[in-house]
Amino acid sequence: MSEENTKQTLASSEGNHAWEKSLIEKLALAGVTEQRRARRWGIFFKLAMMTYLVVLLVISMGPRLNIGIQSVEKHTAVVDVSGMIMQGADANAANIIQGLRAAAEDEMTQGIIVRLNTPGGSPVQSAYVFEEIVAIRAQYPDLPVHAVVTDMCTSGGYYIAAAVDKIFVNPASVVGSIGVIMEGYGFVDTLEKLGVERRVMTAGKHKAMLDSFAPVNSAEKAHAQHLLDQVHQQFIAAVKKGRGERLKVTDDMFSGLVWTGQESVALGLADGIGHDRSVAKDIIGAEKLVDFTPREQFLERLATRIASSVGEMLTGVNRTGWLQL
Repeated sequence: MSEENTKQTLASSEGNHAWEKSLIEKLALAGVTEQRRARRWGIFFKLAMMTYLVVLLVISMGPRLNIGIQSVEKHTAVVDVSGMIMQGADANAANIIQGLRAAAEDEMTQGIIVRLNTPGGSPVQSAYVFEEIVAIRAQYPDLPVHAVVTDMCTSGGYYIAAAVDKIFVNPASVVGSIGVIMEGYGFVDTLEKLGVERRVMTAGKHKAMLDSFAPVNSAEKAHAQHLLDQVHQQFIAAVKKGRGERLKVTDDMFSGLVWTGQESVALGLADGIGHDRSVAKDIIGAEKLVDFTPREQFLERLATRIASSVGEMLTGVNRTGWLQL
């Protein structure tokens, strides 16, 4: 190789090395720049999340009740029962009872309206509220407790309403459904058709009672019906206790049927037509309404519902439905 060719080869090699070095430097600089950008965005999102959590914490530490217990004038207290009546929902016995107690203990409360718009729910939660209203009426005999029905007051909602002094409805309200239900589904052949093998282990002959993926066991079905009948009789007894001689019992009154508000008055299931303001003004005599309904904060409600969902999964609620009014 000539001296000239050798020089050209060395020059070309040095040029390649310079190009590779420049490319590596550019890639390294780009990597550092990207890392800095990612770090800045990471810090931004962490600060944003921290701010969000702090705001939620401050909100959750605020007052749990939206009630006017500092009122300095006479008023009618209102406690809402809205939606499904069940543990973990807004309309649960603990919340409703807390509102009722706060209203009864307020010296300016001239009467209490239980404002109902509910399809029902848990017989246990409903019974707790029923007994609490009975206790409040006994403890405060001069304090009227009335129910006002808006759209619907059925099943567990009517269980609660039966405890008050008087029930007022809208002519188009839906009232009644004095019965008990347990729902479920049957998927006996579904898994086999899908090629899925189900494995269930129990300790206790009837622990998997009314399993949705097994044929109906006649003995277990009879036992479930016995449970339904018992709770139904408890419900009927509460209604008769609360309504007394006003109730015009018919053959289908406790069959689970519903009636309009107008029909419910004729049957003695309700006492008259009215709404919260008319009852406060004309019946109780204190036109001003003060809301004593407990309002759960967001984090409390979220935590309660998560715990309720986990509990349902652990107890196998998918197997069959709970007793429900």
